[in-house]
Amino acid sequence: MQPDKAVQDRAAARAAELPGSEHTHQVTGDWRVWKVGGKVFMLQTSMPGEPVVILKADPSDAEALRAAHVSISPGYHMNKKHWITVRTGADVEPALVDNLVTESYLLVVAGLPKQSRPVDPASFRVPPSAD
Repeated sequence: MQPDKAVQDRAAARAAELPGSEHTHQVTGDWRVWKVGGKVFMLQTSMPGEPVVILKADPSDAEALRAAHVSISPGYHMNKKHWITVRTGADVEPALVDNLVTESYLLVVAGLPKQSRPVDPASFRVPPSAD
């Protein structure tokens, strides 16, 4: 049986819409990496047969998300306070994935020097998708 990659596919589609987003592969291992301004905002890999998305999150938001969603846990191989892991699950809807990817991106953009930012993180919003 093929693992469900719905969350990975949705996250990759949203990341592709974000200005200045670049997709690469890690030299070693089975990791797909998305960066903005040379800084990572999203990773994808598989934890023993289970496709996951790892995203940056504000620590208080990360805690609330983990409490509210069974399919969200601390960041796999990342700082557990600042990163979350998202799995495909009934409690993770496409709009939530879009929002989590966008917020991760904006957190990283806000940390870039102003002249290197592809957008203003205070005012940038991705329009809601059609589905």
